[in-house]
Parts: sequence; structure tokens; C-alpha cells
Amino acid sequence: MQNTSRYHNLIARTIQILYPSICPLCERKSDTLFCAPLCMSCWNTVKRYTGPSCRICAMPFASSDSSICGQCLKMPPPFSEVITYGLFEGALAEAIHQFKFHGIKRLSGPLSDLLITIDIPDTDGCVPVPLSIQGLRERGFNQSLLLARNIARQKNLPLFMDVLHKRKETPPQLGLSASERRSNLNGAFQAIKTVQGKRLLLVDDVITTGSTVAECSKQLLKAGARQVIVLSIARSSMM
Repeated sequence: MQNTSRYHNLIARTIQILYPSICPLCERKSDTLFCAPLCMSCWNTVKRYTGPSCRICAMPFASSDSSICGQCLKMPPPFSEVITYGLFEGALAEAIHQFKFHGIKRLSGPLSDLLITIDIPDTDGCVPVPLSIQGLRERGFNQSLLLARNIARQKNLPLFMDVLHKRKETPPQLGLSASERRSNLNGAFQAIKTVQGKRLLLVDDVITTGSTVAECSKQLLKAGARQVIVLSIARSSMM
């Protein structure tokens, strides 16, 4: 085992020498393959958010005077709660951006490791938020599936990768209001298999308004799930 570890470290150092990368945050040379292109100093700034937040959707609050946000009071979501590691900012946001839009798939390991450190309720399996066929072709991989696969393996849970289907391509959500996002996603997802009586962990990379995971949760409940808990790396403060 020790020899194997040394061998992997040697490979990592060799790759860093042959294909050096620059940290996009501090612009210094990356010093580890673990979180490259981020350097370890920048990666170590990633911290768990422990401040006040909505106990349902995890929207961060400015103070601890409230426990449920106005949106969840006005329109209770179909999921029971959102569990997230940190806020979508700084090094965490950059790592997700490199993973999702620059194809640095190895970052799925350290990012999902962050989620393993937090308390996740017992569930009957993991369900990744799906991409449409067009979206999968354009990106080449489903980032939520890579995260869900790592979590399922480490938690010894079934991975239900063929339960949810995104049946139509939707315009980008960026710049849309919460109501526009909900309308944009209406009918976009469909559960194509039954999940009768199962308590499921729905995995996504970033929660912004929660419209995507709400629509997915709705479909899973229609397919017989008794409860849906959302697990995400980061939570945006935008609504």
C-alpha cells in the first residue's frame, strides 16, 4: 500500500512538471495535482458555511432571526431540505467553475470529499440531476453524476442514474428571476422509473434559486419517492 501511494505521488509530480498549471485565483504555479489548477493554498481557503440559513432551502440569511425564508413560506418546495457545504464564492466557486465548464473532471473527487465530511441523513440511494442529451453532448459529462457516483461509493448507497430524465433542452437560467426559472423548467424533467417508498438523495453541484432541484424532486415524488433530500456542494445567495 505504501509503495502504491509513493507511485501515485510520483505520477502526480511528473504530471505537474510536464504539464504545469497556473492557479486561476492567485496566478501562482499549482503545487499539487489534487486540486489543480487551484493551488493548495487557495484550496485551503474553502470552508464550510455555518452561518444562519433557511432550514429548508439553505438560503443564507444576514441574521439568525429567521429560520425559514419568505420563498419557502410562500411556496413550500417539494424537497424536504437542502444540505450544502459552502457558499458559491471564492475558491469553492472557482473549483466548481473549473470542474463544470473547463472539463477538469478530477475535481469531482475533492469536491465530493467535501460533502462526505458533513452529516448526511440515511437514504435509500443517490439520484444525480440529469442533463439533456444536447447538454451532455456539449459538456461531455454530467458533473452531478460524477459527484453522485463518488458519494454513493463512499456511503455504500445505490446510484440511481437512470431514474430521472431531462427530456428537453432549456435556455440558460442565468439572469432569470425565480419565477422565470420555474417557468423555464416546467416539464423539463421526467421520472422514467418507479422509486416507490424510497428516501432519496438528489445530488447537484450548485443551488441558485432551487428551481431545478424542485422540479426534479416533484417528479421523483410522482414516481413514488416518500422523501427527497437535496445535496449540493455550494449555495448561491441569489434568489
